Amino acid sequence: MSKNEEMLQKEFMGKLLAKMCIPSVIIMVVIVIYNMADIYFVGKTNDYNQIAAVSMSGPIFSVLQAIGTLFGGGGMVALSTALGKKEDSEVRKITSFCCYGPIIIGLIFAVVVNVFVHPIVSAMGATSQFMGDMVSYVRILAIGAPVILFGNVFGNIVRADGSAKESMIGNIIGTVCNIILDPILILGLHMGVAGAAIATVAGNLLTCVYLIYHILKNQKKFSLKREDFSLKQGLPIKIVSLGFPLAASTILMSFASMMQNKMLVGYGDVVVAAGGVAGKIGMLIAMVVMGICMGIQPAIAYSHGAGDRKRMSDIIKSTGILAVLTGTILTVVCFIFRNQMVAAFTQDDTLIAIGQKMVVGGILSGPIYGLYQLSASFLQATGKVSYASFVSLLRQGIVYIPSIFLLNILFGLNGLIYAGAVSDVVSVVVGGILAIHWYRKMDKNLPGQVVIT
Repeated sequence: MSKNEEMLQKEFMGKLLAKMCIPSVIIMVVIVIYNMADIYFVGKTNDYNQIAAVSMSGPIFSVLQAIGTLFGGGGMVALSTALGKKEDSEVRKITSFCCYGPIIIGLIFAVVVNVFVHPIVSAMGATSQFMGDMVSYVRILAIGAPVILFGNVFGNIVRADGSAKESMIGNIIGTVCNIILDPILILGLHMGVAGAAIATVAGNLLTCVYLIYHILKNQKKFSLKREDFSLKQGLPIKIVSLGFPLAASTILMSFASMMQNKMLVGYGDVVVAAGGVAGKIGMLIAMVVMGICMGIQPAIAYSHGAGDRKRMSDIIKSTGILAVLTGTILTVVCFIFRNQMVAAFTQDDTLIAIGQKMVVGGILSGPIYGLYQLSASFLQATGKVSYASFVSLLRQGIVYIPSIFLLNILFGLNGLIYAGAVSDVVSVVVGGILAIHWYRKMDKNLPGQVVIT
């Protein structure tokens, strides 16, 4: 048994949470910074069109993230479970499949997006004012899709045996590269949004290099060999099924974001820009509590695979308490410093005023949002795909999309601003009920058997 596997099985709960969650939270914060870096330096150009172009390109990131989650999230859960069962052959097959699958899909994505880039950006809500900037940004991101996907997938895969720190280091390397290149390319060389996209792809490339080095050197049970790649014994279906809940949620989030952006366009480009800035700030809370819940997910899956129901229960309870406390503290901090946070992105008084109001709407549900993420993570880690998929789709689609249409009609811009908070409350309640129901229903005689349902 490796040192990391021993940690997953026996480590004191406080230390386990620290070792698994802190690196994952740092990864999530790094992702927020990563996303903020482009819009921050583009914002220094004081060009509404470029700010809007980057903000409105969010769905492209969401699609790439969804594909990455499909392989990375599903592969990580499958790997942690296989490690708990001591199935080394299965571990090699899973890692090889998760290596080559995303690269192939990334190449296809690059071709399709570049061929149909104009209708795609139009569907995302681009107006004639910033169509050109948005096309440039999206084209470059699409070209870098294979690199972005590999980094996303294996940032999750390496965590399967508890190597959370190494995943964190890979993400930090990419972000530092992006932050260094952004001002040079965007402002120094006056490349604008194209420079931002190039910096993003370059950062992901460095992340990939580090992750490959780490796997080859330290994770001997994992395999990147082509001969271990297999489509047999239902392996692709198993991985994709386990990754589907979060992937579907991300795709739906992309669609919902496009719907919301199209509605915001009706209130003016300055509102679109303010929404982009406020969204990045609200993302901070969501990503941190998500990091806590996703960070501990390998431990839940490992305990489930090993048949240790008591440890799995202790992990879930401790994680829930930590997520609520963290979400509450961050909500208070963001509310108090909302003016300074928005002003960090722009000096435009109108944009700052609108952005502050949008920040409040985006952070209202912060204290309880972690419970929603924990419910989804638990259901996914234990193979209850049907429930996990439904819970994951609640926030971004089943509740949110009807909410933005209805609240926009009833309350206009204010309705759009608070639609997310309304959706979060409903999703937390429903997700919690389903998670508790499944926990009580799980077959206690076969606690380690993962049945995808």
